[in-house]
Amino acid sequence: MIIDSHAHVILPAERQLEMMAEAKIDRTILFTSTIHPETTTTIETFEEELNKLYEILNGVKNPIDERVHAIEELAQVVKAHPEKYIGFGSIPFGLSYDENLTWIEKYIIANGFRGIGELTPGSGKVPELEAVFSASRELGNLPLWVHTFIPLNFKDIKELLILAKRYPTVPTIIGHLGGMHWLDTLKAIRDIPNAYLDLSATPTTIAPSFAINEYPERAFFSSDAPYSLPLTAKMIIEQMVKDSFVLEQVLGGNIARLLQI
Repeated sequence: MIIDSHAHVILPAERQLEMMAEAKIDRTILFTSTIHPETTTTIETFEEELNKLYEILNGVKNPIDERVHAIEELAQVVKAHPEKYIGFGSIPFGLSYDENLTWIEKYIIANGFRGIGELTPGSGKVPELEAVFSASRELGNLPLWVHTFIPLNFKDIKELLILAKRYPTVPTIIGHLGGMHWLDTLKAIRDIPNAYLDLSATPTTIAPSFAINEYPERAFFSSDAPYSLPLTAKMIIEQMVKDSFVLEQVLGGNIARLLQI
C-alpha cells in the first residue's frame, strides 16, 4: 500500500482524489488547512490567501475559531472517503495539560483522527509542547507531527528531541526532516527510536536520500500537498531508492505499521 503520510486538505475535494490517482497513492494522511493557496491563480490572489494566515497568526482573526473550522472541514473530507484518508487533527499552541486533554478528546479522538499535528511552535517555544506530549501519552500515545523547518533552528530541534526522549512511548514525527538542519537532525535521532522522519519539503534531494539510507524503517514518504505534487514527491523517492523492500517500506509500510493500518 502506498501512503502519502502528510498532505493538507485541498479544494475542490475532487482534485485531491485526482492527484492521488495520478500518483497511484492508495491512502493519504490528511492534515487541516486554515488557508487554501491551491485555489489561487495569480501572485496577487496567492498573497491575499497568505494574508489570511498572517491575520490568524497575529490575532486579527480568532485562531481558535479558524482552527475549529479547519478541523470540521477535515472531518467532513475524511468521513466522505474513509477508505482514502486518515486524519491528523491540529491543536492550538500554548494550552495547559488539562486544556490539551479536553481539546484532543473533543476534536481529535471524537473525529476518529489518528494523530496530532501539524504542530508549529515558534523558535524558543518548543519546551511548551511538553503539555501536548503528556496529554498524548495519557490518551493512548497519539503520534505528534511537528514542523521543524523555518523558523526553528537546531537548538529548537534539540529541545524537541529532549521531549521525545522524555516521552519514549509517544511517536514524534520530525516534519520536513529538520529543514536546513537535516544533517544534524539525522545524527541526533540515532538513539531515539520513537523519532520518525517526514521527507517532505526538504531543501535538497540528498537529504531524504541519507535519511532513508540511515533510517529505512523510520522514514516516511509525503508530499505536503498542495505545496508539492504527490506524483513528483513519489517519483523523487522512487528514483533514489533502488532496494525494492526499502522502497516499499518508505512509500507506506513504515507509516502503516506506526498507525496500525
